[in-house]
Amino acid sequence: MKKIKRVAFILGTIFTFFCNSTTTVAQIAGQSKLPFDMPQVQIPVFKKDTLNVVDFGAIPNTNILCTQSINEAIDRCSKSGGGVVLIPAGLWTTGPIKMKSNVNLHTQNGAFIQFTSDLSQYQLIDSYFEGNKTLRCESPIMGTELQNIAITGQGIFDGNGSAWRPVKIGKMTSGQWEELVKSGGVLAKNGKTWYPSEGALIGNEEQDKLPKVRTVENMEPYKQALRPVMVSLVNCKKVLLDGVTFQNSPAWNVNPLMCEHLTLTNLTIRNPWYSQNGDGLDIESCRIGTVTNCRFDVGDDAICIKSGKDKEGRDRGKPTELFVISDCVVYHAHGGFVVGSEMSGGVRNILARNLTFIGTDCGLRFKSTRGRGGVVENIWMEDIRMSNIPTEAIRFNLYYFGKSAKEDPITGELLVENMPVTEETPVFKNMFFSNIYIHGAKQALKIMGLPEMPVQNIRFKNVFALSEVGMQINYARQIEFDNVDLNLDTQDFSVKMANSQNVRFQNFNSIGQKQLFLIGGNSTKAISLNSKNKKMGFQEIKVSEAIKNQIKIVQ
Repeated sequence: MKKIKRVAFILGTIFTFFCNSTTTVAQIAGQSKLPFDMPQVQIPVFKKDTLNVVDFGAIPNTNILCTQSINEAIDRCSKSGGGVVLIPAGLWTTGPIKMKSNVNLHTQNGAFIQFTSDLSQYQLIDSYFEGNKTLRCESPIMGTELQNIAITGQGIFDGNGSAWRPVKIGKMTSGQWEELVKSGGVLAKNGKTWYPSEGALIGNEEQDKLPKVRTVENMEPYKQALRPVMVSLVNCKKVLLDGVTFQNSPAWNVNPLMCEHLTLTNLTIRNPWYSQNGDGLDIESCRIGTVTNCRFDVGDDAICIKSGKDKEGRDRGKPTELFVISDCVVYHAHGGFVVGSEMSGGVRNILARNLTFIGTDCGLRFKSTRGRGGVVENIWMEDIRMSNIPTEAIRFNLYYFGKSAKEDPITGELLVENMPVTEETPVFKNMFFSNIYIHGAKQALKIMGLPEMPVQNIRFKNVFALSEVGMQINYARQIEFDNVDLNLDTQDFSVKMANSQNVRFQNFNSIGQKQLFLIGGNSTKAISLNSKNKKMGFQEIKVSEAIKNQIKIVQ
């Protein structure tokens, strides 16, 4: 194999434009006005030396694995001082691709990289999943302790996720389910979940049958249950992902973990809507980066901010911080922009702006539970548009995956006990929402805080919501609404609020409801209400006599 230097004018022009355009993106992100101090994101730079995987024996448009050829090209490129590894147009079948420092894996338009369904190609290794260290299969694309790396171009990486994933009956039509069951695999005892193999079923549903001390050797029969994330980058610095499509992942799609200086731009991230754990982008315990002009259509949360789970995440102590996420569109997803639920190391100084959610199950989603710990603070969300949201447009749920909070069916008040505050108590505070436009949702806003740790210091400014139901607020304090306009389909209350303190509505307007406010809860105090279009009186407020003196109407 010989090293080839591409000096053709067209390719040189492409790379010159590529370098200039990404630098411009970084400069704009670093220099535009931000609500927090943030270093300029460092962009990886590469030599123009280019190695073509074909020259290392890769054969397109066949079932012949190109794993060795691609990884040899990457290794040679890195050892020679770095540069570009080129995957030309064509269909390429491969096992795990292992990134190396100073390498830009560049894909031409028409390059389709299909990862093999032969699971023997994916070795069991010590890895991470959902915030914790664990035994897991190798990821289709992986890199650890690297610097100055990129995956760029217009190619498509397909993780062949159907070879790995379980599927729930409720997420398919009857015809789709029938075809899936006929294809092979096994059903769970209740007949409601399909698994690709007996080992996958045992590994997920019958873990008492698994070895008590797990090793690479004794877990081999169950490896199909140990689904990897598709793109796993751990402890890497100066990372660029630009232009490519990542789709059909075994579990989460793209997962930078404990990385610094990330630039993710012009990506398309896709998973089937029924894909189990089919997250789009999970930024976990990372520092300093931008996510710009990306498109998501996935089976779980789309843009996810995380930082480890429970004690392991708290002990790691690496918050995700200093990120700007902008100009992105989310189609199907469980949540459009999401913080949690694995946020035990903390999340802070994040700006999300100019995002569009179309048909996303929930729009802005914040979730955790007792036991996680961690502090989420200093989050800004600006210029967010949502359409056709089946549940809440904005949701705070501090009971996620924990003991569900019971609600009074009439008042919506949470019926939960107060617990002591410990290091395991999650904290959500200092968040700012402005210019939020909701055109169709089941509910505009739902806040379910903890009695021992309310959601606190949250400000909403310039919010328009066309929804069935208005707002429900439980266990919150220092909440401010300024220029909020609700247009509701319900004949219920516009706002139900309980056990909250220092809540102020300024320039509030709502139409379509039976009555404006239902306010309850023995701990409710210091509520200020102001309407922008008419005088408000207590006839529009249903409140218990015990706390009526805590309600102030400002004309």
